[in-house]
Amino acid sequence: MARLLLRGFEIRKAYLDSAAQAQLIEVLRPILKSAPLFRPVMPSGKEMSVRMTSAGALGWVTDKAGYRYQPQHPKGMGWPSIPDPILDIWRDLASTERDPDCCLINYYGEGARMGLHQDKDEADFSWPVLSISLGDDALFRIGNTSRGGKTESIWLNSGDVVVMGGPARLTYHGVDRIRFGSSKLLPKGGRINLTLRVAS
Repeated sequence: MARLLLRGFEIRKAYLDSAAQAQLIEVLRPILKSAPLFRPVMPSGKEMSVRMTSAGALGWVTDKAGYRYQPQHPKGMGWPSIPDPILDIWRDLASTERDPDCCLINYYGEGARMGLHQDKDEADFSWPVLSISLGDDALFRIGNTSRGGKTESIWLNSGDVVVMGGPARLTYHGVDRIRFGSSKLLPKGGRINLTLRVAS
């Protein structure tokens, strides 16, 4: 396991071995069954290319009313609890003082991407955001704390974990593309990204 620092982002390469990755997929299955993935719509009315859902007390949603956290899935049910194996990663790498109240689950299918953005819908930016990569490789781009300027990119592989905290907490970042089919973790291919946040 290697620890890299890139523009303040702490990147733990191969933090999760293959058994740990498979365990996370198993604990995600009941979540995806009770709170199904949905296609979010940005305030502009444009659909995002990823599908998403959440676990925890709050889930992140976007629609024509804006970006926000809320206690219910768009279909009206509450979000499932965050499983302990996921919380253990947060407690090991992010904080033992407070657990996250949101685990955003993004699924990247073939051709999906995520434009450069800041995670800024949370109430307190002193808590880090922790990101877990499962499945296909993703080209992760890191920018600056304001739009524009030079960026750097790194391939994230299944089992990598990224911690965005401190001065890097509001740095722009995104996923330019995935190598669809590069991992055998998900039978139908694609990438699952889990981001743990203290939202309230």
